[in-house]
Amino acid sequence: MKKQHFFYAIFFYALAVFYLASTTPISPHEAKIYYSTKGIASILTHWGEGIVGGFLGLRIFFIFFGFLALILFYKLSRKYFIRQSDAYLATAIFMILPGILTAVTLANVAIIVLTIVLLFVLLYENEQRYFLPLLMLALFFIHEASIIFFVALLLYGSVHKDKKLVIGSLAFLIAFIYLAKGITIGGRPSGHFVEIFGLYATVFSPLLFLYFFYAMYRILLREKKTLLWYISFTALAFSLLLSLRQRVYLTDFAPYVMISVVLMLDTLNHSVRVRLPEFQKLYRQGFYIVIGFLIVTAIVMVFHKALYYMVDNPNKHFAKRIYKPYELAKTLKSKGLECFDTSSERERLQLRYYNILPCAK
Repeated sequence: MKKQHFFYAIFFYALAVFYLASTTPISPHEAKIYYSTKGIASILTHWGEGIVGGFLGLRIFFIFFGFLALILFYKLSRKYFIRQSDAYLATAIFMILPGILTAVTLANVAIIVLTIVLLFVLLYENEQRYFLPLLMLALFFIHEASIIFFVALLLYGSVHKDKKLVIGSLAFLIAFIYLAKGITIGGRPSGHFVEIFGLYATVFSPLLFLYFFYAMYRILLREKKTLLWYISFTALAFSLLLSLRQRVYLTDFAPYVMISVVLMLDTLNHSVRVRLPEFQKLYRQGFYIVIGFLIVTAIVMVFHKALYYMVDNPNKHFAKRIYKPYELAKTLKSKGLECFDTSSERERLQLRYYNILPCAK
């Protein structure tokens, strides 16, 4: 990817992000963060609203972390690719992933976790390791599912004989056990294995997820296993194993998995560039199909609001949980009503954001 094309992509991406952040009504997850939690994400939503106001203010700090993550991802890509054009391409693919586009434009802790993980890997790869304990401590307090990250560090440190990394990660794992933090494991075995594949397909786009799965497996068998791979593969393996027993929340695993775009493109380059030009055609065609499908998915996400109002049955639209309370609040206000009773807790919180309170006291 040429530098000029990359900067065009960044410009239009920034327009899309700010458009989505300022026009998309509050989501059920954001409403829960805003009113029902006390973590870093909740604090940032209140701060942002106090500074900017409106939907954009609610998400302004998460947009900042999103663009910071892009910068860190590009810098990390330069560690893997000799050609700068490959780093541009990897970053462009990364930023239009459905999971990244959603994480940047909606308030959620995942984009903060993703930024910290990228910074950790970049500092580790550059052997600038003085601040790594602080980043590990931040992840420990910010994200309960970061136990996955520390397991990955322990495995990598053990294999590569990094004693400091082993001691540090093991200390945090012991703290997780002692404080009873981490991912909740319970219930009885249930079949959510197929469901987790569907969730990953929405985060990556279906075709790209298939290649992600192939790339992780190929590196496991024959390629060099970097810290980036250990983090992504550990998160993938944990999520698949847990899905055999219980419902898995993808926000727990997505920040550790989506950083693998670098590895996917690196694997593709190794497959393509070792072949003569006449034997590269099939690989390039497959690449264009996958990226084309990814771009279409990103466009659909950017213009989802228009599609919501165009479809015959909005209840079948993927964003109905966002727009239904918003439209209901507008209807109630147009009738002079300031209260409404609903059995849905999340819908009640969304209506509360629009100053529509429950009628029943």
